Amino acid sequence: MKTKVLAAAAALSAIAAGGAAWAHHSFAVFFDETRTVRVEGTVTSFRFTNPHALVVMNVTQPNGQTVEWRAETNAPVVLQRRGWNRSSLHAGDRIIMDGWPSRDGRNYMRLRSARSAADNRLIGSAPFSTGDE
Repeated sequence: MKTKVLAAAAALSAIAAGGAAWAHHSFAVFFDETRTVRVEGTVTSFRFTNPHALVVMNVTQPNGQTVEWRAETNAPVVLQRRGWNRSSLHAGDRIIMDGWPSRDGRNYMRLRSARSAADNRLIGSAPFSTGDE
């Protein structure tokens, strides 16, 4: 009986963990794939870390107010396959980010592409898609 209870507990734990992993990787839960957003600003940090790299930048709005935008992207291993590395972005770089906005209205997006504001050069070798992991 004890073995059956332990087996049932293990099975339920595996199911629960699987659901959490799926939710973590569900693009549509967090981002609106029916809309895109483009912002231009100055990079304040680039975190090339697991599970997802993060670009943080300051964007000056038309009224002169500066707001922070964050762009989540893929894991470093996926970024490397697309030509990115730890040195792809630096604090002070002026870039244009395109991506899918967060569903909750925050200044947060899933990055599709980043370009140099100076010469429109694509950072990395290809844009990302909604299915990239």
